[in-house]
Amino acid sequence: MPLPQQVPRTDPDAALLALLGALQGRGYHFVTPTPATHARVIARPGRRVARGLTDIFGWSVPFDAGLLDADLLDLLIAADMIEAAGPRQRSRCRVSTLHGRYFLHAAYPTDYRDAVFFGPDSYRFADFVRDNLGPCGGARIVDIGTGAGVGAIVAAGMCPQARVTMTDINPQALRFARINAAFAGVDAEFAEGNGLSAVEGDIDVAIANPPYIVDPEGRAYRDGGDMHGGRLSLDLACEAAHRLSPGGRLLLYTGSAIVEGRDALREALAEAMPRAGCTLTYRELDPDVFGEEMEQPGYDDVDRIAVVGAVATRVN
Repeated sequence: MPLPQQVPRTDPDAALLALLGALQGRGYHFVTPTPATHARVIARPGRRVARGLTDIFGWSVPFDAGLLDADLLDLLIAADMIEAAGPRQRSRCRVSTLHGRYFLHAAYPTDYRDAVFFGPDSYRFADFVRDNLGPCGGARIVDIGTGAGVGAIVAAGMCPQARVTMTDINPQALRFARINAAFAGVDAEFAEGNGLSAVEGDIDVAIANPPYIVDPEGRAYRDGGDMHGGRLSLDLACEAAHRLSPGGRLLLYTGSAIVEGRDALREALAEAMPRAGCTLTYRELDPDVFGEEMEQPGYDDVDRIAVVGAVATRVN
């Protein structure tokens, strides 16, 4: 079966870009839940074999030959995003919808080291950016650890004149972010590196949604380091604060483990941001998320994990 004429057979990224367009044209819509909810849903009787597009590209369920139409199947093959699953086939990528946009990301389960994660935090992060970005004209916006590109794409939509840079330590994340940005019509720069190591110059707006879970395997998309997963958020905030231009802002969306009523990340940021010449506002956005993590090592003394939003503004 030939590929659609606009998709070069040797260009996997073009095939993925065309896949997003094909799914949009078919009215596809999928909201990605937490991994725990995902596992419960696909474990139900009758949910282990795909019945339609949302099962294939949302729930990552194996599908029988003939369920997927020829054009979509050709695009998956051209993108090298299809694999055998026993007698069936399975998509190696997922597509989710957010704010009317389409985002390519990793298939479930996201248990491999270079997985590109997308989930409920992506939706909350997008809302946090939308609510706190404000007017930014031709500002330089840097999305630190961009993942699938959610923060940068939302910011670019609000500030079309801005210069947008997406950074990530994961090459696969930058690949998916580049495709997602292209599909959203966002012209961005991409820099591979840890934190801001690959970004030069001052920054007007830094946005970040770093991982905040304790991960014994140290997977980059998930592991937040010590402080019960809060270390990476603190380190990125400090790095970004020192790179802000006068009046520049850091929008940090993350999680913090609450231990005996204390928020160690809040206390650490309250000390660090004034030393970097920044004011700080900080609030809980959701008091209790990822409760299943309380059963994992490293959380024996944790009361809850709160989603928090911090805005640091450089005053000098």
